[in-house]
Amino acid sequence: LVDQILDQWFESEPLKATLATDAVIGAMASPHSPGSGYVLLHHVMGELEGQKGAWGYVAGGMGALSQAIAGAAAARGAHIFTEKAVCHVLLGRDGRAQGVALQDGTEVKSKLVLSNASPQITFLELTPQEDLPKDFVQRIQQVDTRSPVTKINVAVDRLPSFLAAPNARDGRPLPHHQCSIHLNCEGTHLLHQAFTEATHGHPSSRRACTSTPRPMIELCIPSVLDPGLAPQGCHVVSLFTQYTPSVLAGGRPWDEQARNAYADTVFDCIEAYAPGFKSSIIGRDILTPPDLEKIFGLPGGNIFHGAMSLDQLYFARPAPSYSGYRSPVPGLYLCGSGAHPGGGVMGAAGRNAAQVALEDFRRL
Repeated sequence: LVDQILDQWFESEPLKATLATDAVIGAMASPHSPGSGYVLLHHVMGELEGQKGAWGYVAGGMGALSQAIAGAAAARGAHIFTEKAVCHVLLGRDGRAQGVALQDGTEVKSKLVLSNASPQITFLELTPQEDLPKDFVQRIQQVDTRSPVTKINVAVDRLPSFLAAPNARDGRPLPHHQCSIHLNCEGTHLLHQAFTEATHGHPSSRRACTSTPRPMIELCIPSVLDPGLAPQGCHVVSLFTQYTPSVLAGGRPWDEQARNAYADTVFDCIEAYAPGFKSSIIGRDILTPPDLEKIFGLPGGNIFHGAMSLDQLYFARPAPSYSGYRSPVPGLYLCGSGAHPGGGVMGAAGRNAAQVALEDFRRL
């Protein structure tokens, strides 16, 4: 339990709650949940430019990272096809993967196939079920993909000015505008209450923001570091929020009214810290868990392709006996966040899977 770990080292409740957010980010769990301490470790174990635990910003947005990887691959002879959805993995008579079939009927033949789609999409949608062991299929079906995340992208006509750190008179960005800002973190009990409500189908917007539970908010302003993202004087604000269930109480889906009601509650909360924020909003984009699943292919909207819980890590990711990137189908490999060591923009699963695939390729 991450709250027990934090209690050993810190006294300040707001500090403990702020640190605890990295233990539950993207997870349908609370700081009181067993195993939450590992997720905190997962988020701080890396380093950037020699600084341990540091995070970086990708100029141009996260898509620029994909473009950089694509450019490096193309420079070495790779052929990249976009807007070409895969229909299924092609298997030979010997059961080996021989390429993929696209939805337009095109077949792309290959000696090996690596998938960075989720385990559910790779093995339950793209791979013929009769060629997979039943216990493996059952295990993939049981992967916990619940997600509490609703991502809100906001366009504003001025920088937020926080009561605790008012803006400069000339309007220039200050150091805290370049950081990740965590709100509604006065205590870990607030995070736990919000989590509990979500497990019953109620987003954190069920009650007024002046009472509990309140949504956990991680606020970033990428246009401060990357001015080209917005017109001069304007900014884009990224809000990573929790907790929101995939399906609302009573089986109700997320419609526009529910989306906007939740977003309005998030904005009300920010207004309490930064008066004038609501009046600065000139555009909003709201992505609930079902939206994240539909748009990005994330089962349940889970950003990690599956919970980062102890029963779904290490030798058990994505399934026991299949943590080494090879699948039950010879020549088919899993190289995305659903493989060891899990989610995060670090490329470890892809690098490891590539090494395994190259080792097998040399034996062909």
